[in-house]
Amino acid sequence: MSRVPTIPYLTGFDVKPLSTSSLGIVIFTDGTNAVIPNQVQCEAYGYTYDKASGTCSIFRFNTNLNRSFSNESNKIQGANNTTETGTNNTQIIGENNTVKGLSRNNIIVGSNNEIANGVNNANVYGTLGEATADNSIVLGGNASTDNLAERQSIHLIYGTQTTAGGTVDSYLNNITDNYFTIPVNTAMYFHADVLAVRVGGTGTGSTGDFASFVERGVVINKSGTLSVSRERDAIKSSGTVTNWRPTATVDGTNFIIDVRGATDVTIEWCSNIRFTQIKTGVAL
Repeated sequence: MSRVPTIPYLTGFDVKPLSTSSLGIVIFTDGTNAVIPNQVQCEAYGYTYDKASGTCSIFRFNTNLNRSFSNESNKIQGANNTTETGTNNTQIIGENNTVKGLSRNNIIVGSNNEIANGVNNANVYGTLGEATADNSIVLGGNASTDNLAERQSIHLIYGTQTTAGGTVDSYLNNITDNYFTIPVNTAMYFHADVLAVRVGGTGTGSTGDFASFVERGVVINKSGTLSVSRERDAIKSSGTVTNWRPTATVDGTNFIIDVRGATDVTIEWCSNIRFTQIKTGVAL
């Protein structure tokens, strides 16, 4: 640990930076005790906060600097690309791209793109695209004078398993309580190709019964309030699939695909979701 230069308390805060580790993790103090800062405290002092690990970091890595604290398997081709603390196994081809750190296994091809802090396994192509979710594919289609993520497409997967007849959430990357967040003042057309396959259970029907759907519409975040306009088409099915269905909905700032199965029937669900985004840059 090394102590940071003396920093005064910011107005409205009762903690301030105390020291940093060799990996750039910042510890705060309340004047008596060492404390772990929350996101608001960390970012107020100009540091980078990682939600996944709950850590506050000081280092900002540039590809022109020694990257001994970062994974040497990062491969950078082009000028003015930046990889922040803890960027591992990442490839960048282009100029003026940024990976915000504490992430791994990402690819950027293009210019002025960004991968958010803590995002893994993302691919970003084009100009001014922004990846904010694990395992996502993003195409930014912007002029150099546009805002970050003003126009882009995003490709995600939601999944879950049902064993009963009630409606339940499916999850981003099939990880419980994980959802895609709709940015503020942003409209997104979504098109979800949904497949459900029975894999077990004692209820009416047989293993291998399946149903497919298209769930589509527009979800919009107006100054922090989400709403959704949607419709569903049943495509093809086989066997006993009565009452099986997906429904797009929202909760807070999260986009959700709800699914309904059947009692005592084990069903695997997968939703292949494509978003077309306009991030307006104005209050809606």
